[in-house]
Amino acid sequence: MRSAQNRQSESRSNGSALVLVLVVIAMLSLGAYTFSAMMITEYQAATTTTRQYQTRSFAQSGIEYVAAILMPEAGGREGNLYHSPELFHIPIAEGGGFTIVAPLEDAAASTGTMASGAPVRMGLIDESSKLNVNMLASMEDQEIARTMLLALPNMTEDVADAILDWIDSDTEPREFGAEAEAYSLVFPRDAPIDTLEELLLVAGVVPDYFYGEDANRNGILDPNENDADLSMPLDNGDGYLDLGWIDYLTVRSREGNLRRAVEFAGQPKINVNQELLTELYDALEVEFDADVARFICAYRLYGPVDEPFAESILDSNPLMGPSAAGEEATTGDEDTDAALEDAANALASGMFGGGSEDSVTRGGLDLSKAAEYEIRSLYELFGSQVQIEGESESENGESGGSDQSSGGGTGELLSSPWDDDAGTLQEMLPIVLDTLTVTDQTTITGRINVNQARREVLMAIPDMPLDLPDQIIAGRAAAMNMTEPGVYGTAGWLLIDGLVDIQTMRVLDGFITAQGDVFRVQSIGHSDLGGGTTRMEAMIDASEAVPKILMQRDLGTLGPGYGDGDLPQFSTATPTFPTTAAIQ
Repeated sequence: MRSAQNRQSESRSNGSALVLVLVVIAMLSLGAYTFSAMMITEYQAATTTTRQYQTRSFAQSGIEYVAAILMPEAGGREGNLYHSPELFHIPIAEGGGFTIVAPLEDAAASTGTMASGAPVRMGLIDESSKLNVNMLASMEDQEIARTMLLALPNMTEDVADAILDWIDSDTEPREFGAEAEAYSLVFPRDAPIDTLEELLLVAGVVPDYFYGEDANRNGILDPNENDADLSMPLDNGDGYLDLGWIDYLTVRSREGNLRRAVEFAGQPKINVNQELLTELYDALEVEFDADVARFICAYRLYGPVDEPFAESILDSNPLMGPSAAGEEATTGDEDTDAALEDAANALASGMFGGGSEDSVTRGGLDLSKAAEYEIRSLYELFGSQVQIEGESESENGESGGSDQSSGGGTGELLSSPWDDDAGTLQEMLPIVLDTLTVTDQTTITGRINVNQARREVLMAIPDMPLDLPDQIIAGRAAAMNMTEPGVYGTAGWLLIDGLVDIQTMRVLDGFITAQGDVFRVQSIGHSDLGGGTTRMEAMIDASEAVPKILMQRDLGTLGPGYGDGDLPQFSTATPTFPTTAAIQ
């Protein structure tokens, strides 16, 4: 009896222990599962964080990469900086790298779209494609400056004048402007501004007009930017991306006034308006030949036979000084002007004397005389003529050096060695514009890049024919498909393609260019493996030998800007950076 009870009791004890063991095993299994799930979550979080740091480093690498290829010896300036997937979509690690993106200014263009077909290209934003407000405020003719700003959407006379009053150096309000008395918490800077966002402090400048509908700054009309009042930003829901003033204005545009051709990159140009004509002649003869040197020096001495401009040139032209209005450069004091002229003549005679009575001759021209004419546009040198008046023969008794004339005689009519026909222009313009200049300025500020400027900016250019902006937009589409700048490397393509005549080109020359040297960069670091994207924006000044990163900021607070379907994938697992040969 007792044995049976003992066996029953032992059986119950064994059953309880088994249940306890099973509970312990279940708890340990649950703990292991929970631990495993936590580890997987931690691993995924670590992987995501690593990829986020990777995309940030990719984006940063994109900015440094652009600064590197803009160096003269890198050859990037010889490639297509506007749209080039080969140049601006670069893998760095397996399935990851950076893409340099920019908005497509011409919505009708057929190239320059991302993988999804969104109107975004792979390239740089040239700040010279915008109006430089600092330059506008310094223009002598402020009526023209106001008119240029009024070409922008939603701009009014009072806001335009208030912007100019904020930046100009005086404290006198313009006709519709606002100076210190119009403000209570801030005062106008009365000096050039460093950031465009400072204009938000100006009377009448509101964020809606300043930023427009492109809230995330990606150049694409996103759903929230086309839904009227349903979500921010407030928009009109018309299916069109209304841009803000920030997309039309800049404070940084400028060009380096140095040579760009690879073999001469960074060397100074020859200023055709330099004082010493002997030095000018010698430099031109070395660079070109005696015919070119003789013609340009004769042009400076006597001016052209025919007026080179269809209408009076503007005093406010950024490249043209007082002589643009037909006046000679002056210090404001007649005695000082005369003394400076005598000193220049004496210096020329002392350094280069050799003819009779202190005359200095080159090519049958007496270069000891002061130049009577200042060249206002290099386009004056094409297809023009000079009437030489009573020149003496050269010191060796022979007539001066052009095959196209008898040289040295009274009443000699000298024709330019460069005709103004399309063939000559296409061949010589890139060389002439890269070799010569009309100013000693090391940089030129404010000229408009006709290859990238939006229609509103083109319309703002003074003396711009009304039908020309649309013709420019239609004509420049071919430039996006070119691996090299080619004919579009200078603004002279407007003349070569017959969009303007040479007199109009001379007038527009001081306001337009084909490429500036300050670029806005939007670098997207992303990976095909996920982990989000990083958007960074920078501004790079390549007007000097070593490009400078002027500004850099993270655009992450504005949202990703681009979805996975918008950005192209990296088809290769091996990083492949373009070589100099590939860029060129």
